[in-house]
Amino acid sequence: MRQLDLNADVGEGLPETDAALLELVTSANIACGLHAGDPHTIRKTLAMAVQHGVAVGAHPGFDDRKGFGRRPVQLDATELADLILYQLGALDAIARVEGAALHHVKPHGALYNQAERDEALAVSIIAAIRLFDSQLRLVGRAGSAMARAAGALGHPFTPEAFADRRYRSDGSLTARSESGAVLTDPDLVAAQVRRLVTDGEVVSGDGTRVPVAFETLCLHGDTPGSAALAARIRQELGALGVSVSAPRLLGVDTLPP
Repeated sequence: MRQLDLNADVGEGLPETDAALLELVTSANIACGLHAGDPHTIRKTLAMAVQHGVAVGAHPGFDDRKGFGRRPVQLDATELADLILYQLGALDAIARVEGAALHHVKPHGALYNQAERDEALAVSIIAAIRLFDSQLRLVGRAGSAMARAAGALGHPFTPEAFADRRYRSDGSLTARSESGAVLTDPDLVAAQVRRLVTDGEVVSGDGTRVPVAFETLCLHGDTPGSAALAARIRQELGALGVSVSAPRLLGVDTLPP
């Protein structure tokens, strides 16, 4: 039976949604306090993730709370390393208190989008992660600059596909500023998941069939109705005979007491 991970971005200011999502997903990308979140929400979100056996990862973004981390920022390699290390350190400290170990890093918003295209930025992100923990997997889109950089550097990488986002014909995501970029209709989301699983592809906004390699499916926590969408995705995966489970970190999911 095929197994897939289902991940969601959480800790971004929607506590009730997070509580519902963490009962359904198997990995959580937790905001680290800059683009969204604060020490209290980080700890509360981590505690819920541990309660439900959800693998936890960092979701670092630009220091841009007003723009929710979705506005492009240009940083040099040192500034970027400091930005990422600061966020990983904060999340890791609170995770340890809750008895959890970090599994992965998934950049947020504009940081993710820029690193999809910018090879130098992708390399700098991986370098920053390796300064902290060389075993932390980077999560990103297959075929992106992040995937290429991880391959070249021999860094662990998990390719992801998106259940709730429309794709362009080149395999990148349609910009959120464009109509229809975010999928909120449960039937459309289920259809995209079905095509991803059965055919390994999506249909782009212009009708192109786009191959997509992935090991984890992403659902954004701030997508309207995300908890209901997560339930529908789980239902669809079950009907397709796909088991949903969290990835393991060196065979260990929690730290020893």
